[in-house]
Amino acid sequence: MSLASRAALRTTSALGRRSVSRSTRTVRSVTRCDATGPVCVVTGASRGIGAAIALKLGESGARVVVNYAASEGPANAVCEQIKAAGGDAIAVKANVANPEEVDALFKATMDKFGEVNVLVNNAGITRDTLMMRMKLQQWQEVIDLNLTGVFLCTQAATKLMGKKKPVSGRIVNITSVVGVTGNAGQVNYSAAKAGVIGLTKTVAREYAGRNIQCNAIAPGFIASDMTAVLGEELEKKILTTIPAGRYGQPEEIAGMVKFLAMDPAAAYITGQTIHVDGGMVM
Repeated sequence: MSLASRAALRTTSALGRRSVSRSTRTVRSVTRCDATGPVCVVTGASRGIGAAIALKLGESGARVVVNYAASEGPANAVCEQIKAAGGDAIAVKANVANPEEVDALFKATMDKFGEVNVLVNNAGITRDTLMMRMKLQQWQEVIDLNLTGVFLCTQAATKLMGKKKPVSGRIVNITSVVGVTGNAGQVNYSAAKAGVIGLTKTVAREYAGRNIQCNAIAPGFIASDMTAVLGEELEKKILTTIPAGRYGQPEEIAGMVKFLAMDPAAAYITGQTIHVDGGMVM
């Protein structure tokens, strides 16, 4: 296998997501703060990009639902950081590929905060291997969580957003540059992320007239525990594909999410996929 192929298979956490295990649902409550900002549900928010997003929104005064699948301790730590920064938060355990658990996630949100203003679909997994070796289960697990999970959460959130008077809401889907370019060893992940881009456009068209905006963010290589151990030779190879010459930071993704989710200037933006990738896709 070529160096490029090895890079594709070894760096998918940078372009993709860490593994998220399936789990039963529970709700973890924390002390109520005085935050009165929008209620933001962030899936897969216990670590990495998701945690950075939750913290950025919380620092801006949002009331944040920190969804997690397995990492209860880190999720609670994110909640405490949000509270310390002036926001409010609860951690809710749910596998977003499971319809019943998605229902429970949004019920917990309504029970605590009484409304849903923002949804950030961030949860995802990778099951990487070349297509010729990929098992059906590896394909299905990624499609179920990375695409069907986005559908389930978006459907649940828009129903609740539509009950508000006046109707309003913002949805931000975290996709990936590989949903546009493809990537060797990630046929399942690439297909799911491309599907999220299509879903984003369709939801935007269906809800634009109801003042609900839906956009996507496509990260490129983002610094993570995986990129930190790739080695100098492989890192140099990867960086040659990035015009900016560096990895992105989780906080840079979080900043774009905050803009799309909370900034009044984003109210006329919908159906767009914004690449935050150092110029990889132009």
